[in-house]
Amino acid sequence: MKTIVVCSGGLDSVSLAHKIAGEAELLRLVTFNYGQRHDKEIGFAEACADRLGVPCDVVDIRPIGKLLTGSALTDDVEIPDGHYAEDSMKLTVVPNRNAIMLSVAFGIAAARQADAVATAVHGGDHFIYPDCRPGFVTAFEAMQKQALDGYADIRLYTPFVTVPKSAIVTEGARHNTPFAETWSCYKGGEIHCGRCGTCVERREAFDLAGIDDPTVYRDPDFWQSAVATAAGGDSK
Repeated sequence: MKTIVVCSGGLDSVSLAHKIAGEAELLRLVTFNYGQRHDKEIGFAEACADRLGVPCDVVDIRPIGKLLTGSALTDDVEIPDGHYAEDSMKLTVVPNRNAIMLSVAFGIAAARQADAVATAVHGGDHFIYPDCRPGFVTAFEAMQKQALDGYADIRLYTPFVTVPKSAIVTEGARHNTPFAETWSCYKGGEIHCGRCGTCVERREAFDLAGIDDPTVYRDPDFWQSAVATAAGGDSK
């Protein structure tokens, strides 16, 4: 199955790219510059493509991103600290982001005669991001079948959509994903901050998977209190 992977450069999508490369035919990666403050992640997507020996399409949709105002990822809004289970994390929603990116990726897949587009949405995304939920995946794939009817038949492959991030770490390790060569932090500094939702989720996932986390964090211990707070308990 010739597959295009939508790859941000983060742990989830890079693990997915390595999984596809090991189990199917990885055709290329597609990554997006939508004006995100952590645009350094794009370089990690390009490095992943180089490592796996496939092209990487960098799609510049910054003019669109400027219109999607109100998100802490693209606007002058402070990135919240804490766990993804906290309501404040809704500030990181970029409206319709996945729908926009997947529409472009499906167009590329049709032009390149791919069989599938793969994206690394997972169970931990469901609380915050509506365009990461199983209902969205099913509806989007059905819409694309209508959009490309008679021209291309492309599957939307989402192997992680019902599993937690810790399962992605386990699967990534099975496919020798170099976790240190991935970028998650929304704040986009020199090293991972250790405090934003995606840093906390990353650190927690390694802990739950029982796999050493090679990531260097500016605040390596904050995740424990954030997880405890989200669970309604005390920090470790």
